[in-house]
Amino acid sequence: MLAASIFTLLSLSATSLAWEWEDPEHRNQCQDHSPTINYTTIGGFFVQDDPATDPSTFDYTAVNYGLVNRSYPTDREFDRYGRKTQWQRFEYYVDTLNRNADKDTQYKVLFMARHGEGFHNAAESYYGTPAWNCYWGPLDGNGTVVWRDARLTDAGLAQCTKAHSFWKNALAVEKIPAPQTYYSSPLTRSSTTANLTFNGLALPRDRPFAPTIKEMLREGISIRSCDERSTKTEIAAMLPGFRFEAGFTETDELWEGREDKGETNDAQLIRAKAVLDDIFTHDKSTWISLTSHSGQISNNLSVLGHRAFSLSTGQAIPALVKARRVVTRPSPTTTVVSFTSEATCLAPPVTSISGQGCVCSGAGSIAAAPTPTPTAA
Repeated sequence: MLAASIFTLLSLSATSLAWEWEDPEHRNQCQDHSPTINYTTIGGFFVQDDPATDPSTFDYTAVNYGLVNRSYPTDREFDRYGRKTQWQRFEYYVDTLNRNADKDTQYKVLFMARHGEGFHNAAESYYGTPAWNCYWGPLDGNGTVVWRDARLTDAGLAQCTKAHSFWKNALAVEKIPAPQTYYSSPLTRSSTTANLTFNGLALPRDRPFAPTIKEMLREGISIRSCDERSTKTEIAAMLPGFRFEAGFTETDELWEGREDKGETNDAQLIRAKAVLDDIFTHDKSTWISLTSHSGQISNNLSVLGHRAFSLSTGQAIPALVKARRVVTRPSPTTTVVSFTSEATCLAPPVTSISGQGCVCSGAGSIAAAPTPTPTAA
């Protein structure tokens, strides 16, 4: 199955992708070992790093994206008279970290944003999570609203307008560094959010909004139709300024909802590690925008060693990330289940039980056995 093959590839990507980050001499010295990338979130720079910050009430647009008002070791040489903004001083500090880093270390600042509210979010709130997961979610819609590859609601569009206004002010007044690279999930709710947030801003000439769609930035691939993406042709027609990463397929070859199979948590974590490895290996930019989903960002944070921070729709979290390439002995191959069956109901369920699935009012349909994927542990 193609999906299983892709996740086998992803499990190996930390090895295969990392070679481009090193010189040939280093490669020849490590023929019997496997290079990989270790990530660390450097705390103390954003309030989202602080365990005292409550994600459920946090609004990045109200607090300068969360940048902490503090001094940096480079302030004396860069801002002796205290005329620079917090973001300008932070930018200089991060640039200094990279200038002083060895060839196996790099620092990046990731602006990770969750999409605005989609019709699937509104439907889940309306029907309740148990009924959504087991009955309504796998459908295309309810006859009035369509949530397959869900579009943004009016509330979601308003959240994008708010994000655009924030960036407009932050660029002009706070001097926040504009992203050098923009990436988006292929799902419509995320790509639309990226477009409405950044398109039309007064960006530096050398940092235009030229986003790239990356397949593996998508949300966890559940059986629900909101997680099946549109075709490449449809996406290109809707967002003609967006580019596609190499190898992006015309149709969605990962979604297995029709077989009632959804992606496992282990597979999602492998996928997050793989896409971050891809970006850190091939993208030399320091300031990077990622527009994706709550589950995808949660997995990013786990890979990056950041504390858990659940984002509401339209919210965002930055992170200063230290990435270090290390060489280790190859790990033994283990098996990770990539897709597994998810229970559905023929009518709205009575309830659902964590770890057990739905409690249907009538007979439910359960998919076939899980699909295991070999992976390097």
